[in-house]
Amino acid sequence: MANKTIGDENQEYVYGPVPSRRLGRSLGIDLVPFKTCTYDCIYCQLGRTTHKTTCRKEWAPSDTVITQVKGKLESSPDYITVSGSGEPTLHSKIGEVIVRIKEITDIPIAVLTNGSLLWLPEVRYSLRAADLVIPSLDAGSDCLYQYVNRPHPDIAFGTMLEGLMKFRDEYAGQYWLEILLLGGITTVEAQINALAHAIKLISPDKVHVHTASRPPAEDFAMAVPTGQLKEIASQLTEKAEIIPTNSAIQEQYETSAPLQDILALLRRRPCSVEDVALGLGLHRNAVVKCLEQLCSQQQAHVEYTTQGLFYKALN
Repeated sequence: MANKTIGDENQEYVYGPVPSRRLGRSLGIDLVPFKTCTYDCIYCQLGRTTHKTTCRKEWAPSDTVITQVKGKLESSPDYITVSGSGEPTLHSKIGEVIVRIKEITDIPIAVLTNGSLLWLPEVRYSLRAADLVIPSLDAGSDCLYQYVNRPHPDIAFGTMLEGLMKFRDEYAGQYWLEILLLGGITTVEAQINALAHAIKLISPDKVHVHTASRPPAEDFAMAVPTGQLKEIASQLTEKAEIIPTNSAIQEQYETSAPLQDILALLRRRPCSVEDVALGLGLHRNAVVKCLEQLCSQQQAHVEYTTQGLFYKALN
């Protein structure tokens, strides 16, 4: 029986389509509760992890997820993307969800994961039916891995890296690796060389390189200038590509969440992502994209407080 202690029939597990820098119009699926993750990355756009775990279970009712996907198929997204506001492979039936979606649509399915659980054979097996899997790798050494990703104690750097390598050997679909660089942290020569070595071991089909483009969980997680980003990408691998900026995507697509409603809320009081999502009944990932757009248009800005990240209207 599906675990109903966290998920319920009225919760939205499917959102969008929303603009994606890599996948066009993406219909998102959120399989775990907000900030339930194996990591607590210093750059996370959703803030600090509130439930760090390696416990795999049916966090969201699979039947409800499939019903909600069916209701959104008429929006004709370019991809159906399993990602959300936590680590999706923590959902014990992610493989079943993927297979059931494949039975009702030809729209390709992508899985965005931090890759931390791919050392588990059951996790690798569960992703076999996906068309595209994009794990992340933010460090090439244990020391930096601990600093940037702040992983659950059960997940050692070597274990994580071995999982990424094994999945490459077993998976027949497209396998892209995501590298996020942080100024002054992962841009020093020794770390770049370590990352390049790890990429070679993993041997993905593509490597997407980018940097922090949204307010991070920690204000010391700084973006890398575009010129330096391109230079480092060329050092990492010949397969490296720079992910387009969000502003370029915004020129192509409109976000699905109501920008003016969010701005009106921010004019009344500063809000976190969670505040906006709950106040307006929107999915957190759609809210993040809208807040990013408002900040880029200089209609809002982010403030770091001891309670977390809060957004405030500028006019």
